[in-house]
Amino acid sequence: MTGSSLEKGHEADVVVVGLGTAGSAVSAFLAEGGLRVLALDRRPLDEAGARWVNGVPQWMFRESGVAQPEAPELRGNGQPFHLVCGLGPSRVVLRDTGLLEVDMRHLVARLQERARLAGARLLGEVTVTGREGSALQTSAGIIESAYVIDASGLGGSGLVPPTSPGPDHLCAAAQGVYEVTDLEAAQAYMARHQVEPGDTLCFTGIAGGFSILNVRLHDGRLSVLTGSIPGQGHPSGKSILDSFVAEQAWVGARVFGGARAIPLSRPVDRLVEGNVALLGDAARQVFTVHGSGIGIGMIAARTLANTLLAGDPLDAYGYRWMRSFGALQGTYEVFRRFTAELSVDEIRDLVDTGLMNAQTAGPTLAQRWPSPSLSGWLRSLIGAVRRPRLAARLVAVGSRMAVVRGLYGRYPRDPGELGAWSRKIERALPL
Repeated sequence: MTGSSLEKGHEADVVVVGLGTAGSAVSAFLAEGGLRVLALDRRPLDEAGARWVNGVPQWMFRESGVAQPEAPELRGNGQPFHLVCGLGPSRVVLRDTGLLEVDMRHLVARLQERARLAGARLLGEVTVTGREGSALQTSAGIIESAYVIDASGLGGSGLVPPTSPGPDHLCAAAQGVYEVTDLEAAQAYMARHQVEPGDTLCFTGIAGGFSILNVRLHDGRLSVLTGSIPGQGHPSGKSILDSFVAEQAWVGARVFGGARAIPLSRPVDRLVEGNVALLGDAARQVFTVHGSGIGIGMIAARTLANTLLAGDPLDAYGYRWMRSFGALQGTYEVFRRFTAELSVDEIRDLVDTGLMNAQTAGPTLAQRWPSPSLSGWLRSLIGAVRRPRLAARLVAVGSRMAVVRGLYGRYPRDPGELGAWSRKIERALPL
């Protein structure tokens, strides 16, 4: 339903603001649990959320209770991932990644339909203009609700004070799927970089330590994903993408895609303000090492829905999520900041010495806690001998990660203690 007005005095148990992946998922979960859900988006419903292809670890669908995608939503499943330093030749090859290449347009539509079938009411082209107590003011009328979930994206909808990070912690990402006008030339390009069709070729460090140009040839089309931090003086992801496409004569017209800013920071310290809960990018729930919030957002949606359906206080959502995936995100954010400071030569040194290898890098791609094999640790130890200064920096980063993980393990149950905790995490991991 798009551009509809509400009857006077409309009531709902929960209003969800934003119908991207996280907002659509929590709408479905809550409606399936029997709550009256009204979900809004400022855009038409068929334009809500991300409109491009994103890599999501398979296990995150299971964790969130969302069925794994199938074609045409699914565009790749566990293909090898070639992490190349600069433009080469040093690389780490990750196999059996468990990473699903997912068309976000189809995923968002599927989650919206799931919410609708469960009884949720979805309205597009509706903006939130304010809130007074339990009354939510919108362009379609006033809504009375017990709870509001702000899943409206970076910056939020103004229901709580804005929490966007500074320019040094914003990734300008872009992605597009393109026609291929000369398949032989496209295959030759991938072969020159020692990559089979269907595999992912990821050039890293091409515009600062935190930057990628990720290309994948599949089904006669090319997927291109880019990202960088312009606030640190680098070209944007869209600029990188446009330059690459212009340089390759075999890349044809864009089929679909998009671009947006992604927050790279620890999650918002206070996920709940009164009867308002933050979710997704509005909560800065992003696995920052590779700038992805899709899987984490769905898991956060499940955590939030379970909290409300159990009849627990809304604050319990913040506690439960922070102790688990907030800890994961915050801990890895320390490592992300370290990588942003690296030159491409230093990234190459990490790979060439074995300090970074498939066993140590794999958990990062999978968005899991690191658990490298004995062989992975041995390669890292050998690398430490060859590059002691770089190894020492890694040890310092590891120590700081341990401190941050410990702090998230003590995220307070009592909201009254959150101010003191926030001061501690700010010292360890400042915004």
